[in-house]
Amino acid sequence: MSRAEFLVALLAGIVQGIVEWLPVSSQGNLALFLTLAGTDPANAVQLALFLQVGTTLSAAVYYRDDIATAVRAVPGWRPGAAYSGENAIASYVVVASLVTGLVGIPLYLFAVDLAGQLTGGVFIALIGVLLVVTGILQLGSESMSMGVRDAPTLLDSVLVGAVQGVAILPGISRSGVTTSTLLFRSYDPPAAFRLSFLLSIPASLGAAALTVVGAGGLPGIAPGPALAALGISSVVGYCTIDALMRVVDRVPFWVVCFGLGGLAIVGGGVVSVVV
Repeated sequence: MSRAEFLVALLAGIVQGIVEWLPVSSQGNLALFLTLAGTDPANAVQLALFLQVGTTLSAAVYYRDDIATAVRAVPGWRPGAAYSGENAIASYVVVASLVTGLVGIPLYLFAVDLAGQLTGGVFIALIGVLLVVTGILQLGSESMSMGVRDAPTLLDSVLVGAVQGVAILPGISRSGVTTSTLLFRSYDPPAAFRLSFLLSIPASLGAAALTVVGAGGLPGIAPGPALAALGISSVVGYCTIDALMRVVDRVPFWVVCFGLGGLAIVGGGVVSVVV
């Protein structure tokens, strides 16, 4: 592994570790960085999907207690009590992941480039506007009925799974669309981020597997730099999740909406200009 390859892997891991959890397109931003660093554009999007494995590991470690709870609930799972008690998280992840596959795989196989060019930046900016509007409403009325949910439902699973499937398109933020969907479903910020990040684990693994199968191996990157980028993104991703969760747990909801909404608007504008 040359110094140049190691430097690109280092920077790619840092970019992925930070932007994966923000309401900007990690795939779009990382693909742009890789292209500017000399990666063939045809491989850049595939590499961006593959490197999500690193941040998947960080999410799995950060939410290990939730994952353990879901695993313990599997032996006693019953259809009639799918969304009650400890079954709720397991049911949410399974159902939402299935819906993500149903929506995302056809988009990836048949329309990823075209749909990404047409809708990516605009879609991110729209999410940002909606988040800012939500912040305005929250600031103007302390009596709004928001932040009252704490456990996912079947409808939540279907909605979040569907928007996550759409997020396989270049330029659309997975964390942005899933978190905002949960916020508009009346979850408070910590719960919305937690459910969004938990769902990223099977989705990212699936996207990476789809990429490797489609490319017939690692897409345009040697094993050494790939492992370096994955390791760095894992460490940076864990630190980013922890910092973000501390912020949303302590800062008023409307401030969170303004900050993330503004970031999404700027990110959407950048993607639109680049595309």
